[in-house]
Amino acid sequence: MEASVVSFMWIAYQIYFYMILAYVLLSWLPNARTSFIGVTLGKLVEPYLSIFRKFIPAIGGVIDISPIVAIIALRFVFYGIEAIIKLLIP
Repeated sequence: MEASVVSFMWIAYQIYFYMILAYVLLSWLPNARTSFIGVTLGKLVEPYLSIFRKFIPAIGGVIDISPIVAIIALRFVFYGIEAIIKLLIP
């Protein structure tokens, strides 16, 4: 049971990680964030990223490193929940 829960969480983590990555890469293409995919990813990813953007200003007003910090934080959350599951489910 533990392995299936952790496997599901790992898949969910990977999907969200790649959604954040795709959203960041869309910022490099002109008008890509206004496409259907860009808008959809924005609705799913932007609420999470906005938490980090409040505390981490863009470097020089241009380079936004908050997605990097958000991905690292997401990874720590995954490992924390995984440890709790391993303690609770024998």
